[in-house]
Amino acid sequence: MKEIALHVLDIAQNSISARAVHLDVTLEEGAEALTLTIADDGVGMSPELLAQVSDPFTTTRTTRKMGLGLPLLRLAAEQTGGSLSIESAPGVGTTVTAVFLTNHIDCPPLGDIAGTVVLLIQGAPELELVYNHRRGDKLSHLDTRELRALLGPQVSLSEPEVILWLRDYLQEQEALLSDT
Repeated sequence: MKEIALHVLDIAQNSISARAVHLDVTLEEGAEALTLTIADDGVGMSPELLAQVSDPFTTTRTTRKMGLGLPLLRLAAEQTGGSLSIESAPGVGTTVTAVFLTNHIDCPPLGDIAGTVVLLIQGAPELELVYNHRRGDKLSHLDTRELRALLGPQVSLSEPEVILWLRDYLQEQEALLSDT
C-alpha cells in the first residue's frame, strides 16, 4: 500500500469484520513523526493470535490463507525507522498504533484520508466512528454520534447528500490543517 490512508481503510475493515460497534481513528502529526492509532471495541484477539498476527501467514479469514494488512503496515512503519504496536484482549477490542518518521525518504504520503473516512461511513453507516487528525494546535474532528444527533433518526449517514456533505466537510478540515 502506497498511502497511509489505505492502511487505515484496511485496518478499519478488520475492525468492522471483528464486529466493532465503535471505532476511533486518530492521526497525530508532530515535527518528526506521524502516529496513527486505530482502536475498536470488536471481539479482540487471544494472546496466541496476538503473538502471531504480524506474520503474513496468519489470518482468521477463510477465503485465503494470508493476512497482509498488519504485516504491510508494520513494514511501512519500520521502513521509516518507526514502529507498530498492537494491543488486544478478547471481548475488549484491539488498538493498533503505527509510528512513521516523516523525515525518512520511505515515509508514505498520507493520501486521501478524507475520502477514506467517508468511505468507512458510507460502507458501515451504523458504525460509531470518531476521527481526529491533529497537526500542531489544529484539529480536524468528526464523530458520527454527533452527526446522528443533528440529523435525527430518519436520516441515514449513507444518504448520498450526507456523504457528499461529509466529503466536502472533511476535505475542508484537512485543508485547514495544512494552512500555516
